[in-house]
Amino acid sequence: MEDKYCEGCGVKLQNDNVLQEGYTSSLDNTLCQRCFRIKNYGDYQVVTKSNEEYIEILKNIGKTKDLVLYLVDLLNIEEDLNKIREIIPNKMILVLNKRDVLPKSVNDEKLINYFNNIDNPFEEVIVISSEKNYNIDYLLKRIKLYQTSNNVYVIGHTNAGKSTLINKLLRNYSNNPKELTISPLPSTTLNTVTIEINEYLTLIDTPGLVDSSSLVNYLDSTMFKKISPKKEIKPKTYQLRKGQSLLIEDILRLDYKEGEKNSFTFYVSNNLKVRRVSTSKDTLKNLQKRTFEIKYDEDLCINGLGFIKIVNKGTIDLYLDSKVSAYTRKNLI
Repeated sequence: MEDKYCEGCGVKLQNDNVLQEGYTSSLDNTLCQRCFRIKNYGDYQVVTKSNEEYIEILKNIGKTKDLVLYLVDLLNIEEDLNKIREIIPNKMILVLNKRDVLPKSVNDEKLINYFNNIDNPFEEVIVISSEKNYNIDYLLKRIKLYQTSNNVYVIGHTNAGKSTLINKLLRNYSNNPKELTISPLPSTTLNTVTIEINEYLTLIDTPGLVDSSSLVNYLDSTMFKKISPKKEIKPKTYQLRKGQSLLIEDILRLDYKEGEKNSFTFYVSNNLKVRRVSTSKDTLKNLQKRTFEIKYDEDLCINGLGFIKIVNKGTIDLYLDSKVSAYTRKNLI
């Protein structure tokens, strides 16, 4: 019998071992048991795969000359976007997704110019919201402009929204009834999945690269959903003087150690509580301490959580899980 693959996540279907990926009760089914339960019951089952497998997929993309869409979550932009160019030299559009979670007051052109003003290896930078169907028509037009064949690959880190984008393109421009499995939790797509949109466009979804330094890998499903914004963020601004501290839930602690009165604006999920604490208290000081020398107009980015916009220069002690990365950049907003 010819091998069959799950239409939701791309794994090879099998009915021999219920404990292995790709299990289905019948090979006549189009979904594996895992995707069936995600789609119908919201019952997510964690599957761990190594980045080595994913990187091999990316290397194979680099052997083609096909156009690549590099999807990035606007709230959690990777520290070095150029790294992907070391693996994939193809024509590439940088697609900034989840525009709907940033405040409406933020100008799209400002976001685009931010990336155009740095060493930009992309053909174009496009801001979209797959969830709200924002700018999808324009994205399709630019795909047509740059594509070198029918095949266009979609890449990005876990939870960037690749499958959501492909499903939106399917609904908008295709008669193909196929639909990818979507979950708010990471690592839903496990292998490449080929989806024909129309006679001139075939999208190839790829597994999300797992960023081991992202906070999302170290939270239970309840807290993961809490840190993942579902609606427009309402930024929270706090004025701090030297010697004052802030906490986000039990996730991180920020101590303002040195500098003039400063403004800290949090771009994180509205569901998260930010609270002041006395610096004399030891709350969360069991987490790893890192010291940042902030320059004027910089963001402090916490991988997987969001970012904090800071106005003036100063010294900050950040207490955070040792496995989660944090870095500074020029203000995005």
